[in-house]
Amino acid sequence: MSDITHQQLDVNGISMHVTQCGSGFPVLFSHGFPELWYSWRHQMRALAAGGFRAIAPDQRGYGDTEAPADIHSYSVHHLVGDMVGVLDALGLERAVIVGHDWGGLVAWQTALMAADRIAGVVGINTPFFPRMPMRPTALMRAMAQGNFHYILYFQEPGVAEAELEANPARTLRGFFQSPDRARLEALLAEGPAALGPQGGGLLDRLPDAPHGAFLSDEDFAVYTAAFAKTGFRGGLNWYRNFDFNWETTAYLSGARVRPPALMITAELDPVLRPEMADGMQQWVPNLRRTYLVNDCGHWTQQEKPDEVNRVLLEFLAEFR
Repeated sequence: MSDITHQQLDVNGISMHVTQCGSGFPVLFSHGFPELWYSWRHQMRALAAGGFRAIAPDQRGYGDTEAPADIHSYSVHHLVGDMVGVLDALGLERAVIVGHDWGGLVAWQTALMAADRIAGVVGINTPFFPRMPMRPTALMRAMAQGNFHYILYFQEPGVAEAELEANPARTLRGFFQSPDRARLEALLAEGPAALGPQGGGLLDRLPDAPHGAFLSDEDFAVYTAAFAKTGFRGGLNWYRNFDFNWETTAYLSGARVRPPALMITAELDPVLRPEMADGMQQWVPNLRRTYLVNDCGHWTQQEKPDEVNRVLLEFLAEFR
C-alpha cells in the first residue's frame, strides 16, 4: 500500500503506529476489537481521493503500537488521550473522528471529553451510550441471567488470552464471519441466553468456518500475522476497564455530545443492533443523520465499503 504512509509517533506516553493517506481536512479513524488500522484501508483511500487527510493508528495494545502492562493503562481517559495525542503529534488543531465497535465508543467519548479538538464525530455500529446508572459488570450479570456473557468472560486476566491465542487464525475466522440472517434471527429469538449456558469458552460459540468473503486471503493474513505477534491481551484489557471507566466518569453524567454527528448502523449486526441508536438525539443534539446499511453484519466498513464511503463523504462535505 505505497499510497499509505507509516510512522511511529510518541503519543501520550507510548509509541504509536500511525498511518496516513491524502491531504486536506483531517479525519481520524478509531478501530475496534480484534482489528487494526488496516480495517480502514477502504475509507482511507476514498477520503484521500475526496480531498481529505485520513489518519488511522493501531490503537493502544494493537499491532505495532505499544501495549502497556498495567490494565488501567487502557482506561477511557488513556484511549481518548491517545486520539488527542495523535492530533498533537501531527500538529493538528481539530479533526473529524470516526470510530467502529470499541473505536466507536472512543470516538464518542473523545467528542465528549475533548470537544474543542473534534469538528465532527461518526459512529459506525456503536451508538453513543450515556453513563450507565449502575456498575456495568453488575448490569451485564443481570442481563445474562446466569448465562455466558463474553464481556464477563473477558474480565479475568489470562483466561481469554489462553483460549484466543492458542490458534489466532481460528480465533479470527470465528470473528470475521459474513452476516447470516437465519443465524441472527435464531440468536435474537433466544434473547439473553443467546450465547448459551455457562461453561466453555468464547470459541465454542463462534463458527469454525472460512473467514467472511469481505476479506481476501491476503487481508486475513494481515490480521493473523499481527495477532500471532502481539496476542490479544492489549485489546482484552479495554474490556477490563468497564467498571473503572464508570467509576472515574461520574462527572460526565448527563453530558451531551455537541459536535455535528453521523450514526451508521448495520442491519445484521448481532451485538450492536441498529435499534440501540434509537433516541440518540437526546444525547447527541447535533446528530445530522442515522443511516442503516442493509444486509450488513458487524464489520460494516469492510463489508460495505462503497456504501460507507459514500455516506461518510456526504457528511464530511461540510468540513471542506
